[in-house]
Amino acid sequence: MIRLDNVHKAFGDNRVLRGVTLEVPTGESMVIIGGSGTGKSVALKCILGLVTPDAGTITLDGQPLDDRNRRVFLRRFGMLFQGAALFDSLTVWQNVAFRLLRGSLRRPRAEARDIAIEKLRRVGLGPETAELFPAELSGGMQKRVGLARAIATDPQVIFFDEPTTGLDPIMAGVINDLIREIVVEMGATAITITHDMTSVRAIADDVAMLYDGVIKWSGPVEEMDACTDPYVQQFIHGRATGPITTLR
Repeated sequence: MIRLDNVHKAFGDNRVLRGVTLEVPTGESMVIIGGSGTGKSVALKCILGLVTPDAGTITLDGQPLDDRNRRVFLRRFGMLFQGAALFDSLTVWQNVAFRLLRGSLRRPRAEARDIAIEKLRRVGLGPETAELFPAELSGGMQKRVGLARAIATDPQVIFFDEPTTGLDPIMAGVINDLIREIVVEMGATAITITHDMTSVRAIADDVAMLYDGVIKWSGPVEEMDACTDPYVQQFIHGRATGPITTLR
């Protein structure tokens, strides 16, 4: 579905991506792991067009993600932002239906509300939450609303940016289970960036480790523990000693 081929990106003298090559198969869940500041978010922003790579190519279904194709692609994707990123001034249902109330995906207001309530139901929230505001919700409920918004347009590609950040272990498990169920149910292609190994094991079909601007290893999640790459082993087991240093 998505391929990055030798993608580079620098900000001044800071070379964040140094030749990232990665394939995301259609209908599978790819999780990109790595520590803070290793370039995970920058790689995601390059795919979305928020950042322009300095070199390399990004393709979707074999087609280059130029300006024209990216506009088509953006109508096919959904995203769960870190921290949910809900609009404080909008009600829950208006947040979920945000893309359905404006732009090329616009639906009649009543239809958009019905879709929003159905998506809320899918993530375990009843219709009574529809007229609440984000400030009236717990952190876990806000994350569920963000997930409902991500799937409101039945996207073919879904991005998850640190989906369990700030959640307690039980709610993190609930969100992981919901993500896995929804991705399988929709047949969507998913890309998640995280450093939470519990999330990795719960939602990944494939895993790629990004370190120092390159992919150190990628493969099926069931092969991750047996991988002999020292960077992968240090990261997935949280070891203080090894080739990864926090003093960069």
